Amino acid sequence: MKKHILCIGDSNTHGYCADPADCADGGIRFNEDERWTCLLQKALGPDVLVTEEGLSGRTTVFQDPLHETMDALTVLYALLKSHEFLDLLIIMLGTNDVKERLGANASCIAIGMERLVRKAQSVDCWGDHAPNILIVCPPPIRPEMELAECGDPMGKGCLEKSRELPKYYEKTARLVGARYLDAKDCEFNAVDGMHLTRKGHAQLAALLAEIVPGLLPE
Repeated sequence: MKKHILCIGDSNTHGYCADPADCADGGIRFNEDERWTCLLQKALGPDVLVTEEGLSGRTTVFQDPLHETMDALTVLYALLKSHEFLDLLIIMLGTNDVKERLGANASCIAIGMERLVRKAQSVDCWGDHAPNILIVCPPPIRPEMELAECGDPMGKGCLEKSRELPKYYEKTARLVGARYLDAKDCEFNAVDGMHLTRKGHAQLAALLAEIVPGLLPE
């Protein structure tokens, strides 16, 4: 059986493209030759199955009063069980958690990630090996977000909180025994300042393709 990697994330895992000129198909979602999950699949080869579970607006554990079931915690058990058995779970969340209306600072967002990871570790979806989880900290939001259409509903303080996430996420990873990757150098666009460009998807896939083989159980 193939090694199975599940990628849980938000719009940057779903592949949202804020700049249609940056997408080969000119749409609002990068295609299978552009999304980081698909590029990772190609890099790892036929002996690995990479499954993407990306939802625009998804948070770690914080319920959004404007949209239902945006928090990963609510759906995590179902996602893990529906894709069992897993060899590696990659979680890249946090960008949406910084929204002003959710009222969480960077430290609290990291505690939310801790709760999410501990829940994943408790689910019987790992076969005959121990839970194996990689936390990916998304790139910091760019200042362009505040001037974009999405800036008003995102609210104040988002840039600062997103810049503080790495130090808290790295600590969380050590605390829960997860692996950690900071995607800070993966390119966000200058349109809304909070979504990966095509280049950013390729950069993230390349980073993961380098470390993931060493994370998979024998």
